[in-house]
Amino acid sequence: MGLPALLFAGLAAAQGTALVRVEAPQRSSVAETLNLTGSVTAERDADLSPRVSGLVQRVRVDAGDRVSKGDTLIEFDDRLAALALRRADAALAEGRALLDESRRLREEGERLSADGSIPRSQFLTREAEYAAAQAALARLQAERDEQAELLARHRVVAPFDGVVTRRFSDEGEWVATGTPVLQLVATDPLRIDVRMPQRQLGSLDERTRIEVRLDALPDRRFDARLGASVPVADPSTRTFLARVLVDNDEGLIAPGMSARVRFEVGAPTPVLLVPRDAVRRYPDGTTTVWIAEDADGQSLARERRVELGGARGEQLVVISGLDDTARVIVRGNEGLRENQPLQMERGG
Repeated sequence: MGLPALLFAGLAAAQGTALVRVEAPQRSSVAETLNLTGSVTAERDADLSPRVSGLVQRVRVDAGDRVSKGDTLIEFDDRLAALALRRADAALAEGRALLDESRRLREEGERLSADGSIPRSQFLTREAEYAAAQAALARLQAERDEQAELLARHRVVAPFDGVVTRRFSDEGEWVATGTPVLQLVATDPLRIDVRMPQRQLGSLDERTRIEVRLDALPDRRFDARLGASVPVADPSTRTFLARVLVDNDEGLIAPGMSARVRFEVGAPTPVLLVPRDAVRRYPDGTTTVWIAEDADGQSLARERRVELGGARGEQLVVISGLDDTARVIVRGNEGLRENQPLQMERGG
């Protein structure tokens, strides 16, 4: 406030006149809001275990490490499996050589049988040997693939992107098949499960606007979307499950955080918005605003009781008690008296 305004405020106070600033309420369309609480959970949370029993040879990760799908997390001693694969590779190479020789003999027998150099039965024998060599090669290929799969199973691989939250095994331990060795949690997307009143069952769809606030990050708002709603009510609470998905691109959200979820449900309705600074709250729960009304050529302070709805940023929704023609006092409303004369700030 500049020097002239200060001098004017002092003169107004001496005359019992309050210096105030007024604004007209803003008209807007606002949907009904529903505020619920829940906890952040991971969409995917897995205890990873090996697919073969074996000795832990190397642990590549620890709790807190971020991993990508396909990363090797733990390696088991695979020397015997590697030797078995080498043996299968050698047998497969032998089978291919035998097939090539059997094919050559069959083709040769076909030519010789055609010009009568060998009996037809001899050609048929070579043809049967060729078919047997084909079957033998297919068997050897399957055995080789089986050994390769057994070798691959000596590694625990990340099934999805996530964070290692716990490590249960260390190098040198013998671990049996199915025993958890790591816990992996996906951190994006995350979800929040809330219990919705049954009267809202038909009001949620993919267009529902949802906003999430976290107690751990009170100054941040996160846009969310409806993941699923389960149309089966809990008979004890008369509620149904709604699952909200929230993106975690910045990595600020962690499973286990408490969250407040605001749903906009129903069709938007016209409302008035006033600044937070205009509202006075009393210990008994009463909420009021001061307005400026003209009487006998002078602006006077009048207190009006209002019913408030939700918040829209720095503005509050007024459900009743005010109309859009009112001049709401947004500055200088501390300590006002009913019918106190008012002087408007410049621009008020």
